[in-house]
Amino acid sequence: MNMLCIRALYVVLWAFVFTSTTNEQKEQALRLMAEAPLIDGHNDLPWQLKSLFNNKLESVDLYTLNSTHTNIPKIKEGRLAGQFWAAYVPCDTQYKDAVRQTLEQIDVIHRMCHRYPEDFMLAASSQDIMDAFAQNKTASLIGVEGGHSIDSSMGTLRSMYQLGVRYLTLTHSCNTPWSDNWLVDSGSEPVQHNGLTDFGKRLIREMNRLGMLVDLSHVSEQVMRQALDTSEAPVIFSHSSAYAICPHERNVPDHVLKKVEENKGIVMVNFYNNYITCRPTANLSDVADHFEHIKKVAGSGTVGFGGDYDGVTSVPTGLGDVSKYPDLVAELLRRGWTEDEIKDALGRNLLRVFKDAEKVRDRLSKRTPDDLPIPLEQVQNPCRTDYGYPAQTSTAGMLSLSAPVVVLTLALISLFAKFM
Repeated sequence: MNMLCIRALYVVLWAFVFTSTTNEQKEQALRLMAEAPLIDGHNDLPWQLKSLFNNKLESVDLYTLNSTHTNIPKIKEGRLAGQFWAAYVPCDTQYKDAVRQTLEQIDVIHRMCHRYPEDFMLAASSQDIMDAFAQNKTASLIGVEGGHSIDSSMGTLRSMYQLGVRYLTLTHSCNTPWSDNWLVDSGSEPVQHNGLTDFGKRLIREMNRLGMLVDLSHVSEQVMRQALDTSEAPVIFSHSSAYAICPHERNVPDHVLKKVEENKGIVMVNFYNNYITCRPTANLSDVADHFEHIKKVAGSGTVGFGGDYDGVTSVPTGLGDVSKYPDLVAELLRRGWTEDEIKDALGRNLLRVFKDAEKVRDRLSKRTPDDLPIPLEQVQNPCRTDYGYPAQTSTAGMLSLSAPVVVLTLALISLFAKFM
């Protein structure tokens, strides 16, 4: 047998062994995903329903929809057992109709579960997730993406919790009156609060009292640290990756990863190319690098899945939609992850965090709700009324009125002065 034939035979044998090993790892991945629920931290399908169909569910069939990363057949193929659906509205709704728009997104998630009861089950607790898993349904949880959605109102936060919201992302890509967002670290927005204001810290404590998870994706690094120091419950990063692998401000630095480990929280890896490689392109192996790094720095108990499907413009080769999760699990197995580490990352870490937040809620059950409003001067704008705040009688109070009222008041004062 000549050398050329030997080389050809070697290539064939190598391909056979590689394919056999890959198939075994995929089968092992599917078995593990049947034993432990895969829970993803963030999916923006509800925003696609808003953008493409104005939330008219009768206009779309989630079995046949193919213009999105997510539909029901892809969910089934991807073994997606639990999903935090994002009730997201853009930052330009802040100080306008953010609350209404967010309520509409919460509503469409409820209606999605009602329309597809054989596939989705609305979930509001750690036990609900396991109940849905036992019924082979996707546990559908709600996360509000962006503190602007509550309009700086504790009452709105509590009302959204009653509607099933189980995490609040403290900011999106804009500052709120009480928290800085990640863009301040990039220099593209000015630091406004040096992290969290007193109201922002009180909001975290109120979320602890309710049992609502504190989500630190999209916040500034200073907010990450302050929130971790403030929260009595474990925190989450619902869709962020490792800064050491890709130094993007949306990712989590190593020193914060270590604090998350101490907090017993979780970082759920985002699949957006720009947060994976800091370039327009990425592949499945690049995503696995982030899992590996978080495990190395903070332990396998600190990592999870937070794909950000249908909320990003590009995803890695090999992870084109939600059907591809088993391939990523197989890659982690190929890298030597144990079955216990895989099950932790799939969903046991998130379930532990959720249960711990529920324990903190129960421990704080006798604490009264925080009903102290945010200071008026921190939220005054032409679209906001000030009912309930003390009447403004000083000159400073006059300046809080709309410009036409101030002008009219000054004119009347001037007129009365002429007759005195």
